[in-house]
Amino acid sequence: MTRSSRPALGTFIFFALSLGLATYFTFAAVQGDFGLFRRAEIVAEADALQVQLEDVQSAVVRMENLTQRLSDDYLDLDLLDEQARSVLGMIRADEIVIR
Repeated sequence: MTRSSRPALGTFIFFALSLGLATYFTFAAVQGDFGLFRRAEIVAEADALQVQLEDVQSAVVRMENLTQRLSDDYLDLDLLDEQARSVLGMIRADEIVIR
């Protein structure tokens, strides 16, 4: 009884299967739904949304200021005059219009 010098078929299948699974999980860790590339996209999107949030917050503060200045409790006559002129399209007699 002589023993063959070639490796057993079971060992080959085990290592092939192990290599295949390692390749699959590595690919999933990089390219998958929760992989590294998706994480980079989420971080970039979060940064863009943070900038947009800051823009919206500054616009809200500006509108709150204008609303408060035109309220019944506090009336800014200069702002009221500016708004009335822009809506009605009128000027005073002593003003010069430059286009």
